[in-house]
Amino acid sequence: MTSPTSLHPHHGWRVVLAGLGINLALGVLYTWSLFKGSIEKDFGWKGAQLNDPYALCCLVFSFSMILAGRCQDHFGPRITASVGGLLVAAGLIMISTTSSYAVWVIGFGVLVGAGIGFGYSSATPPALKWFPPSKTGLIAGIVVAGFGLAPVYLAPASDFMLRNFGLLRSMLFFGIAFAAIVCGLAQLLINPPASYSAVVTGPSAGTKLVIPPELSPSQILRTSSFWHLWALYFIGAGAGLMVISSISGMARRTMGESAFVAVAVMALGNAVGRIVAGILSDKIGRRRTLVIVLSIQALLMFAAVPITSSEGEAEFLIVLLATFIGFNYGANLSIFPSMTKDLWGLKNFGINYGCLFTAWGVGGFALSRIQQMLKAGSGTFNSSFLTAGALLVIGALLALLIKEKTPKTKTMLPPPPIS
Repeated sequence: MTSPTSLHPHHGWRVVLAGLGINLALGVLYTWSLFKGSIEKDFGWKGAQLNDPYALCCLVFSFSMILAGRCQDHFGPRITASVGGLLVAAGLIMISTTSSYAVWVIGFGVLVGAGIGFGYSSATPPALKWFPPSKTGLIAGIVVAGFGLAPVYLAPASDFMLRNFGLLRSMLFFGIAFAAIVCGLAQLLINPPASYSAVVTGPSAGTKLVIPPELSPSQILRTSSFWHLWALYFIGAGAGLMVISSISGMARRTMGESAFVAVAVMALGNAVGRIVAGILSDKIGRRRTLVIVLSIQALLMFAAVPITSSEGEAEFLIVLLATFIGFNYGANLSIFPSMTKDLWGLKNFGINYGCLFTAWGVGGFALSRIQQMLKAGSGTFNSSFLTAGALLVIGALLALLIKEKTPKTKTMLPPPPIS
């Protein structure tokens, strides 16, 4: 066990970068739209079958965050993240042996989903504990940016692997690689010592520090604010996942084999959106940032109808659309964990955010299924975009009703030196 005196003053940034690296590996979820083409071609799956492992993975990922959050809070981030890495590897290696629909649903949908939940839940809490409340949005944004950024390298890597080694061997390679990466970086996830006080020094010392109440899961589930945020997360994340799961198919109509470029660029927007929204929410507040994000995302969904229906060369517009949709979707993934810490504290952050994160999974599962059915019925993505846009307008209006409470404050003092 590392002693407090052996920790470097800047160890918090090592924890942030380790969490970022773990999420870079776990972001394999966002490359599903690339796998779908190979699955349809090689396995002959049709219709909703093509989205089922992905949709179930989203659902298992989100609900496993509750158990994973509890493990993170009680056993620490290193053990929890290591379990996640092994589960993801087991799932990917399992599906690398067969084209069976049932095995892929279990391997990718259940094992990979649970593994992502365990890894993801352990990356943010230790990082936040090293920094003051004024940097909550920034730090959360940087850590979760890895998950959104993953397709920037996974999209071209997957395209290369699929073309040269096939789908099954690609899954085997990813399973082995992710086990090594996640389990290795997990050893760098260390909580600060109990005596550590994460406040800023210098000119900001002596100002007021916002102290949120430390609430348990049973307490937050009885509050209206929890269910208000749950509904908003369902809308913001679900609408984005409707598009992300099929962006490669949309782009393939005009971009052909270069469709992976749209996935990679959207991922870049996804990652940048998490960091920018985190910084912005630190400056102007979580509510205002969320209203802006949901409103812009609604406009983008409505604008997507004429863009994706265009008969002309629309490569640039599709890539641009994907980038901004990814940006606004990613913003949710830094705003909501920041709000969880602001409202309910860090003591039970893992399981509290796990409870809230179920909205992400339910939204991804339900709206991805709806998107697949709408596409099958109409033959176009127009009805999906219109549905998502309408939901986002409702979400923006609901976000205006968020009441940002002002918890009790205390004077900020410099943290004790760590040598």
